[in-house]
Amino acid sequence: MTRELPANCRELIQSQWGVLSRAQALESGLGSDTVRWRLRAGDWRRLYRGVYVTFTGEPGRQAVLWAALRRAGPEAVLSHHTAAELSQLVTRPSPLIHVTVPRQQHLRDISGLVIHRSSRIEAARHPTLLPPRTRIEETTLDLAATAAGLDDAFGWLARACGGRQTTPGLLRAALDQRARMRWRAELAAALTDIADGAHSVLELRYVRRVERAHRLPRALRQVRIVRGGRTEYRDVLYAEFGVGVETDGEVAHPLQSRWRDQHRDNAGLTEGVVTLRYSWSDVTRRPCEVAAEVAAALRQRGWRGTPRPCTPACPVTSTIAVHRGWRDAHNAPR
Repeated sequence: MTRELPANCRELIQSQWGVLSRAQALESGLGSDTVRWRLRAGDWRRLYRGVYVTFTGEPGRQAVLWAALRRAGPEAVLSHHTAAELSQLVTRPSPLIHVTVPRQQHLRDISGLVIHRSSRIEAARHPTLLPPRTRIEETTLDLAATAAGLDDAFGWLARACGGRQTTPGLLRAALDQRARMRWRAELAAALTDIADGAHSVLELRYVRRVERAHRLPRALRQVRIVRGGRTEYRDVLYAEFGVGVETDGEVAHPLQSRWRDQHRDNAGLTEGVVTLRYSWSDVTRRPCEVAAEVAAALRQRGWRGTPRPCTPACPVTSTIAVHRGWRDAHNAPR
């Protein structure tokens, strides 16, 4: 049904997955009467005011996204959760379509769309990908800025870098270009930790709430180990003292994975590395106790430092004293 249309109009329809706006149709040389006739005949169907699909049947996701863009205006780009969907930063489409328009554009609420405004939309726009969307770095920072909490914001950074869709350096450069950014200092610090090897929110929490908050020695992260021809990675390794820490964010740990972890721990012990394992609940709900246990293991293996209480009520020092007293009593001559 598009053979009778002007060539430039056909090209637009093809590039936009069958979507055409009224303004584009008129600019391509179609008259208002032709547009109305095609709508009455059922060849075209209205999705939004002034935006049509030029085929019968239900439009696919790409057509729906193009229609949302054409309704929002010629400079609009997909952003936030919708841009994350296109870049596979998330696995499920958002029920609402997120678009960003220039800050000066006046646009009323549109059903099914979340409208964001930006004064730097050209810098944020990906230069080549269609449908128009924000760059992965801008998408990640947009999601971090609108997250419900700081941990969720950290999660977006870790997800983007852990999936190798961008790097901490590129995210930091994009962060520096923003005049205003929620949690700027915390996100910048998290990017440093991610660059050092913290690849998940739980690992970031360990760095910030356990290791750094209690002044434990700085560990190596994501340490590559080749054993039996297979490559493995340790989450945290205090190499000088032969102490490893593994964090597990899974709610349920399958039996097969549990045995694999046990075999890794046993192999590490034969190589002189003792491994401590902590769950999400451990790191998030009792970081001081975790710090005390790690500190005790480090001191047993030669660390001469003393952990620092993170608050006046932090039990880390007293817990270390208990460990020391138990050790001295255990080693006392009988």
